Amino acid sequence: MHETIFTRFAPAPVGPYSQAVLANGVLYGAGQIGLDPVSSALVSSDTAVQAEQVLRNIEAVLSAAGASMRDVVRVTVYLVDLSEFAAVGVVYARYFPDRPPARTTVQVAALPLGGRVEMDFTAVLP
Repeated sequence: MHETIFTRFAPAPVGPYSQAVLANGVLYGAGQIGLDPVSSALVSSDTAVQAEQVLRNIEAVLSAAGASMRDVVRVTVYLVDLSEFAAVGVVYARYFPDRPPARTTVQVAALPLGGRVEMDFTAVLP
């Protein structure tokens, strides 16, 4: 049994998928890019600014499931340019100051809608 999670405080999916799925106490979050939830447009061409919006979007999805950033156990970061790893890391660290989750970062050829950074996550609900 699983439950799909949707919130209007995060961008609507750009394809046939859910913002997140909750199954057996584990929340699996779909990839988020730096889209504004209201306009569905990228917030900036700057990767760090996009990363900030990505993490806000993840917070919104978590909140809709009754969870928070403290419940996140794994994040995958996808970057169009791996040289921006440090800049994204600065933003990321503000959202996970105490107990950062396990993380993998990979460089990709392109992301949807011209995004520069995308993140997906796994969280364990309390």
